[in-house]
Amino acid sequence: MYKRRHKAENRIGLLKQARVFAPRYDKLAVRDGATVQLTLIRQSL
Repeated sequence: MYKRRHKAENRIGLLKQARVFAPRYDKLAVRDGATVQLTLIRQSL
């Protein structure tokens, strides 16, 4: 249980870091979703 929680917290932290770089351009939901996808792809590489 703790391993899954730790992994989820790490991903949330990465998403928060990605939001710092593009806060004003992510006003549309489409761009916000793209930011999430790009962050997760970058993490998996």
